[in-house]
Amino acid sequence: MKQNKSPLKWRHFEPTIILLCVRWYCRYQLSYRDLEEMMRARGLSVDRTTVFRRVQKYAPEINKRMRQHLKMSGTSCRTDETYVKVGTEWRYLYRAVDPAGDTIELMPSAGRDVSAAKTVH
Repeated sequence: MKQNKSPLKWRHFEPTIILLCVRWYCRYQLSYRDLEEMMRARGLSVDRTTVFRRVQKYAPEINKRMRQHLKMSGTSCRTDETYVKVGTEWRYLYRAVDPAGDTIELMPSAGRDVSAAKTVH
């Protein structure tokens, strides 16, 4: 009989709190200090180094499990090239677009490099 051992078992915090912190860190560009403050505002005393350790330990596993459920963009896409001014410099901006017109990937470049842009997505 196969045992389904939870990697989150026997941790100080409940698995939902751990997963929430890891998800927020990976999804939104928050710092470990931001997450520490957010948890403190919710009545939990979580140190930023604890959040760091949990992200290092569980983010790869979460990524591996979620990849199979993410919407794939499909097999075909088009690369769009434009020239934009960023600050005081002009740059090439390559954009990979799926058949529905949604942007898949952006790649800014100092020089024109269509072949590199096509390999990004």
